[in-house]
Amino acid sequence: MSRRCELTGKAVLVGNNVSHANNKTKRRFLPNLQQVTLLSEALGKTVHLRITPHALRSVEARGGLDAFLAKARDVDLSDRALRMKRSINRKMAAAS
Repeated sequence: MSRRCELTGKAVLVGNNVSHANNKTKRRFLPNLQQVTLLSEALGKTVHLRITPHALRSVEARGGLDAFLAKARDVDLSDRALRMKRSINRKMAAAS
């Protein structure tokens, strides 16, 4: 499983450890990924996602998973989230 947020696309960054003697060794900065369960009101079911706390706050601020996915860019979303976005859009179009 990749170390990438399924909603925002935030991934591993690479940098250096720098010692007091200014020696540099490669290191990785890992994103703070959490396993969360979110409710999709349009689909009427819960969804398990691996996202960062920043993404979770964004979902809450936008008013839920459906509203977040409606405004999210497709390039940032994982394949699973993109399929979910399309199915939510189909449900919304069928309801209206």
